[in-house]
Parts: sequence; structure tokens; C-alpha cells
Amino acid sequence: MFRQRLDEEKRVLEAIEIARRAAEVAADKQASEIVLLDVRDVCSFADYLVICSGDSDRQLEAIWEDVRGALKRDGVSIHHTEGTADSGWIVIDAGEVVVHIFATVRRDYYQLDTLWEKAVPLVRLQ
Repeated sequence: MFRQRLDEEKRVLEAIEIARRAAEVAADKQASEIVLLDVRDVCSFADYLVICSGDSDRQLEAIWEDVRGALKRDGVSIHHTEGTADSGWIVIDAGEVVVHIFATVRRDYYQLDTLWEKAVPLVRLQ
């Protein structure tokens, strides 16, 4: 029981570190409106969501490549990616952490920030 609790605490700590790393890399690529949400109490498929925006297809692609690459170099297993820059929405599924990279118009349309309004915001960078 004690060992199981330690493993759970370690997993959560790793998840928050992964989420913070993704947000940091997105910021380095000049992503805008970066939000890191703790969704553990309101979501069954992830512990943290990182949502950010880019101004062009080229920027979306650069954010996606750098976040994915940084997480892989850090030893994080990327389970799946979905979407393309020209669709305006790219998702990186890293297990407990899901990163959403949006074109501004797509982000306004889907309003994930509103959908997850009961989540706890940990980081907000404009």
C-alpha cells in the first residue's frame, strides 16, 4: 500500500514536470495564450492539459516539433499525435499530459478553455 502511494505520487510529479516542460518549450517558440490546467478532478483520460496558440501554420509546426522533440529527448513516451498545422489543431498525447496546439481561429471556435473551466489553472501566459 505504501509503495503504491509512492508510485502514484511519483507518477503525478512526473506528469506535472512533463506539462511544465511542454509549456516552457511552447513559450520558447513564441506560442501565445499558454495555459496549463490540472484536470485530475474533472477528467478521466489525463492529469494535465497544456493549451497554446500559434499565429501561422509554420509556427504551429515549429511548436509541435519542438514540444514533441523535447519530450522525447527527456524520455517521455509520446503515445499519439493527431492533426496538422494546416488543420489548425495539433494534439500531442503523452499519457497523463495532453498538449493542444491551436491556430487562434480554431482555439476560439473550440473553446477548450471554457470546456475545462472547472479545471485548476496552474500557468497562464499571454
